[in-house]
Amino acid sequence: MTFKVVSDSFKDGDYLAKDHILSADFGHGCAGGNQSPHLRWSGAPEGTKSFAVTCFDPDAPTGSGFWHWVVINIPASVTELELDAGNPESGKLPKGALQTRTDFGSARYGGSCPPEGDLPHRYFFTVHAVGGDINANADTSAAVIGFQLHFNTLAKSAVMGLFKR
Repeated sequence: MTFKVVSDSFKDGDYLAKDHILSADFGHGCAGGNQSPHLRWSGAPEGTKSFAVTCFDPDAPTGSGFWHWVVINIPASVTELELDAGNPESGKLPKGALQTRTDFGSARYGGSCPPEGDLPHRYFFTVHAVGGDINANADTSAAVIGFQLHFNTLAKSAVMGLFKR
């Protein structure tokens, strides 16, 4: 079986709905709902100890992209994240899972909000089947998590959403 991720919130290659766009509370000029999308995966390889979910925008004008969401230590028995699981107040993150610091500087989902006039940005929601331990706390940077995932990922699958303003 092939490791695969899908979303009930959007289809691969579609534009993200306003619900998943950064809210005005963050002060970057967007006015969305800032809800992380629903994600469901299947076909994890043997030896999977946990899952990690990342959302990355390679098109951000930073020279190094932009990390919008990082979740690690999702139990191997979990195969889905509900809509808005990235909101710490929602209580929807599975027990044992840990959100770590994004490029917004906080451990939570931060929605899409590219600069006005840019071409559409791509947002890759990637699920990693993890075979080793990821050592981190809520303040660990996405780069450090990415380094650890590089050496501990058994398989990964992504679904990509677009957004432009």
